[in-house]
Amino acid sequence: MSEKHHRSLLKGISWRIVGTIDTTLLSWLFTGAIHKALRIGGIEFFTKIILYYLHERIWLAVPWGRTVAAENGRHISKDQHHRSIAKGVSWRIIGTIDTTIIAFLITGRLDKALSIGLTEIVTKVFLYYVHERIWQRISLGRHSHAPEAPQTGSSHENRGAAHE
Repeated sequence: MSEKHHRSLLKGISWRIVGTIDTTLLSWLFTGAIHKALRIGGIEFFTKIILYYLHERIWLAVPWGRTVAAENGRHISKDQHHRSIAKGVSWRIIGTIDTTIIAFLITGRLDKALSIGLTEIVTKVFLYYVHERIWQRISLGRHSHAPEAPQTGSSHENRGAAHE
């Protein structure tokens, strides 16, 4: 793994702030009731921090779409654009299900819950992509590895060697 737990936690919190603002505004738009919108946003603030943290840790175990770049004399793992897109899509599936369930429980109306959840697919994929690209520029919480000579063997062996 190339990132520390506190980095994942901070990414989760920063994303949740952006996401909660978006969800609250969409909920207000579709329900016309600010108190319901605030309840939906408030509940999902907590459920999504947990879900996002787990999502982030799972993605850290997936090497697909990662490159290693030299930065200030250190090797830093960076996500390629297609990886950020795939992470955004996978997160959006989880997030849409969570939002839709919460919105249904608060409003009691499936049509309102689906309107909120499905609209988020568009707004949140865009916002998540931007969030990921911003975090690519932040080095806080990344493990740095000393430059190593190229190794032969499977990628699994190479990953293990980098963490010894």
